[in-house]
Amino acid sequence: MSELLTCRNLTKNYGGLVALNNVNLEIKSGKIIGLLGPNGSGKTTLIKILNGLLTPTSGEILINGFRPGVESKKMVSYLPDNSYLNSWMTVEQIVGMFSDFYADFRPELAFEMLGRLGITPKSKLKTLSKGNKEKVCLILVMSRNALLYVLDEPIAGVDPATRDYVISTIINNYNPEASVIISTHLIADIEQVLDEVIFINNGNIVLQKTVDEIREENGKSVDELFREVFKW
Repeated sequence: MSELLTCRNLTKNYGGLVALNNVNLEIKSGKIIGLLGPNGSGKTTLIKILNGLLTPTSGEILINGFRPGVESKKMVSYLPDNSYLNSWMTVEQIVGMFSDFYADFRPELAFEMLGRLGITPKSKLKTLSKGNKEKVCLILVMSRNALLYVLDEPIAGVDPATRDYVISTIINNYNPEASVIISTHLIADIEQVLDEVIFINNGNIVLQKTVDEIREENGKSVDELFREVFKW
C-alpha cells in the first residue's frame, strides 16, 4: 500500500482561532477511514484544505505527491455536507455534467445505480425526496474512479434504510486501490466498514489506529472508545 495523503505540520488559523494545530498525518491507499471528532474539532477544515477550498496558514498537505490544486482534484472525489447541485436540472443532465467535467467519471455505473433505486433520469432534482437527493449526490461521487473519496457527513439527516444504502454504495463501488475518508458523528452506523480511525479534537490529532488495534488494545468498539475519549 502506498502513501496517499500526507500532512506535515499542517496549521490553519482563523484570526485568533486555531482550527488545525501542527497536524502530522499519513493515510495509505486501500483503506476506509473514519475521521471522527466533536463539532468544531477541525474535521471540515482539514477536508476543505485537502480539497483546495481553504489554504493552510503553514505546513503542507500532499495528495499522491501533489499539493491541492488542478492535479490533486483529478484524484479526489468529494461529497460536501450540503448539496451543491442545481435543483432545476434533471438527474440525466447532472450525470452529463459530471461526465463532461471529470475524465474518470463512469456514467454507466451512475445510471446502473440510479436504475436499481428506481430513480428516473428524466426527473428534476427538486422533485426527489430528501433521501433520494442524498443518494443521487453519493452516486455521483462514487461513480468517479478516484484515488481518494472524501465524504463529509454522508449519512446525516437520512432514515436508517437510506443509511444502509449509503454504506453499501460506499463499500461496493469505490476503486479498491483508493481510500475513503468518512467524516461522521454516527460512528456506530459505519464502524463495521472502517479499517482505521482518526480522532481529532481542537485541531489536534488525538489518535490514529486501525479498528482491530482499538478492539485488541482497549477491548472496546470505536464508538465506545470515542465516547470515553470525548466524554459523550
